[in-house]
Amino acid sequence: MAEDPRIARSRALIMAAAHDQFVRHGYVGANVDVIAEAAGVAKRTVYNIYGDKETLFRAVVDEAIGIAERFSRDLGDRIAADGLEDVAAELVRAVLGPRVLPLRRMLIGESARFPELARAYYDRAPGLVMRTFAAYLSTRTDLAVDDTALAAEHLAFLVLGAPLDQALFDAAAVPTDLDARARAGVAVFLRAYAVARG
Repeated sequence: MAEDPRIARSRALIMAAAHDQFVRHGYVGANVDVIAEAAGVAKRTVYNIYGDKETLFRAVVDEAIGIAERFSRDLGDRIAADGLEDVAAELVRAVLGPRVLPLRRMLIGESARFPELARAYYDRAPGLVMRTFAAYLSTRTDLAVDDTALAAEHLAFLVLGAPLDQALFDAAAVPTDLDARARAGVAVFLRAYAVARG
């Protein structure tokens, strides 16, 4: 049975407002009154749909995990179609973008309170990216890869590591040349793992 369109609309508005509140203020600092006001609904509507603040927080994180998981699952097909350099650049833009980076910061900050959510996010987003890279690398006969999981880590760090580390501490530190950095990281990786000739 389809959800009432009015409830579906309220749910979408609440989720958007809650995402904003949670990434800005964390779980404890987020305010349900402010979420309701930003969503244009009554506070009672928030509680009728989600029950409590923790359930709302979990729903926001679950939605983000689902989006990240779909993106990560599509990487394998994208690499085959667009090439590793283009996909690496797309990945860096997504991870350091205005939606994912604040969410990662928030999850790190709340990992002691919600360890299972932090683990689920890692497994179904960054962890899945690593596994996808590893599977792709296992198909490259032009590369000398003995340990695909380790090689995937090397690739990810070369493409994303330093800018992500900087950005997690300072959002203003996100470099403007992300595509060039990602492509350069892929180039270094391919040279390092190239099969020796002769």
